[in-house]
Amino acid sequence: MTSTHPPFHLSWANYPGTVPSSLWNLSELVDVDLFHNHFTGQLPSTLGKLAKLTSLKLDDNEFSGQIPSSLGNLTKLTHFSIYYNSFQGKFPAKLPYLIQSLSLGYNKLTGSIPSHNLNLTFLQSLDLSNCFFSGVIPSYLFTVPSLQSLNLGHNQFTDLDISNSSKIEILSLGGNKLNGAIPSSISKLQKLRQLFLDSNNFTGRVDFGIFSELSNLHLLDLSYNSHLSQISVDTNSTLPKFKLLFLTSCNISEFPDFLKTQDELVSLSLSGNRIDSLIPSWFFSVGRNTLQYLSLSENLISGWEEIPLTLPWKELRSLHIRSNIMQGPLVVPPMSIQEFYISNNSLTGEIDSLFCKLSNLEALDASRNHLSGTIPQCLGSLQMLNLRYNNFMGNIPQICRDESLMRILDLSHNQLQGRIPRSLIKCKDLLVLNLGHNQISDTFPFWLQSLPKLHILILGSNKLHGPIWHAHNSFSFLVLIIIDISHNDFAGSIPSEYFRNWTSMTPDVSQKYKSGKREVLSFMQASWYKLDSVTVINKGQQMEMIQNVDIFVSIDLSCNKFHGEIPSTIWELQSLVMLNLSNNNFTGFIPSSIGNLRQLQSLDLSNNKLSGKIPQQLTSLTFLAYLNLSQNQLVGPIPQGGQVWTFQNSSFEGNLGLCDFPLSRKCGTPPSTSSASDNHDSEKSDSIFDFGWKVVAVGYGCGLLVGLVIGHVFISRRPNLIFKIFGLRVERPPR
Repeated sequence: MTSTHPPFHLSWANYPGTVPSSLWNLSELVDVDLFHNHFTGQLPSTLGKLAKLTSLKLDDNEFSGQIPSSLGNLTKLTHFSIYYNSFQGKFPAKLPYLIQSLSLGYNKLTGSIPSHNLNLTFLQSLDLSNCFFSGVIPSYLFTVPSLQSLNLGHNQFTDLDISNSSKIEILSLGGNKLNGAIPSSISKLQKLRQLFLDSNNFTGRVDFGIFSELSNLHLLDLSYNSHLSQISVDTNSTLPKFKLLFLTSCNISEFPDFLKTQDELVSLSLSGNRIDSLIPSWFFSVGRNTLQYLSLSENLISGWEEIPLTLPWKELRSLHIRSNIMQGPLVVPPMSIQEFYISNNSLTGEIDSLFCKLSNLEALDASRNHLSGTIPQCLGSLQMLNLRYNNFMGNIPQICRDESLMRILDLSHNQLQGRIPRSLIKCKDLLVLNLGHNQISDTFPFWLQSLPKLHILILGSNKLHGPIWHAHNSFSFLVLIIIDISHNDFAGSIPSEYFRNWTSMTPDVSQKYKSGKREVLSFMQASWYKLDSVTVINKGQQMEMIQNVDIFVSIDLSCNKFHGEIPSTIWELQSLVMLNLSNNNFTGFIPSSIGNLRQLQSLDLSNNKLSGKIPQQLTSLTFLAYLNLSQNQLVGPIPQGGQVWTFQNSSFEGNLGLCDFPLSRKCGTPPSTSSASDNHDSEKSDSIFDFGWKVVAVGYGCGLLVGLVIGHVFISRRPNLIFKIFGLRVERPPR
């Protein structure tokens, strides 16, 4: 009696290593599913002997090598999926006749799709996305009688040949190198429901009339074709009723007239264009009863032609009008709103009391405007509130009084006064607290230690005072990654054990901390929240660079009145990337344990009263890209080697007892009170550092404000020494 094998399903098991060879010898196998493991190795050529196999799913593993040609021998195979692996080679020359679903996406496959008809009579879904296929998309794919979904997105196809007969309903060609005008032959795909043409090189005028015959088309994405010149519609054309329409970065200069008839839209994006007008009154009719997502960000929109009491879209959930030149008051969104992003504009006036009736509102970002008045207390119930860079006055409201879900609170760069509200202790989900650059007068908020998820704490540039430790307050910021309390009046000594329990800044962080960091990043990205951008200087000109968001570990205690020795436990925080203790009255030696900070990229201990020699271990900090030890009482030779010798004499000036390169004074000669020769050497050094990017005085004086990576800046001090600095927004105080 012949035995049969049941389906072999081992998905989501996280198995490592290679698949046992015995599996491929089970000739009775019908269904194999190894989805989401860590299997490696290659598929054997004997795969073609599994004559009864109907389904083989190997998605999300680490398989490599080529797809065996014997795949074509599996005469009963209907489903073959190797999504998210590292397979290489060409498109299979022969495929099983009965194949219905073929998914090869997210691999390293190259070359072209065979131009001859592969006779795929039963194929319903073909996914070749995110590979390296190139050449022409062959016309026979559009004649496959059963094909409904064709995903060729994010490859290197340069040309498209669409035939007359097609039943394709979903066509994804985004992220290729298709060029020229958008082909009018698309109008032949009369079954089409979803069309993705985004991120290509299409040029010229877009005649929306080519979509008039596609009555089923409800999703159209033309985004990121920045060389398109104009969108037009023939008056005799009747366009389909779009549900999702994405025209981001399409070089559009005005609100397209055809939108007047689009009353069923659910999602619409016109962001990243050059629309330079008021939002017309007729625009309120666009998806009035259906629209849930609207983005008009990054244009030159100056306001509303007619300012409504509240916006009329009844189902609107997410509204983006960031980075325009909007003037006038902050409009009130509809009751349905959940996310409202209107930062980087020129809005004035106060926040309307009607905002307190928006019971569904979760995120509000009205930062970088000219709003004024007081902050309504009702906004404390949000998950994200960003009002920085405005003119708000008065006290900070009692946020989180009702056990809110607040996760990001940024009220920095305003004129807020009073004390830090104790109600914040109820914000158990708080990830980021930024109250910097206000006029808050209070003592250090020891009670913030009890917030279990607080990763970023910024209180710099206020009127805070007193000690930052207390004998009855044991410090345990277990998950803190960034702390900035610079530019205040904090005073006193800091005990050596102060940083003992700051375990998130040590290399042996727990899995809980790692997942917490991911939570911070994902929520910041989801809510479009960023701290300040990287500021760099190139040959004397400041430039801002904003790229990918990441968080690094930083401590900034600069510009206060701390005295005594630097806490010894700070040198145990081996994950530190930035440390700024400048402009205080710290005394004592720089210990050899500074060599523990192997991740350090920026160190500023300037303007203190540190004495003794610079430890040789400083040369072991191989990532160090900025160093300032100036204006102390250091003596002896400057350590040579590593990154140290790449710094200018300005990093060491004001220490009359120091000698050797880069200072002009050689060890063994008496110190000079004149700095003229040092200045000369500094000018000489500057010519060496003229190659590439230079950071604007990270930690210079009291300038370091924020510890967030928004991208990366490459700094070259000599042609063969390229360093990577995760920078901050940096300001040098006026003299």
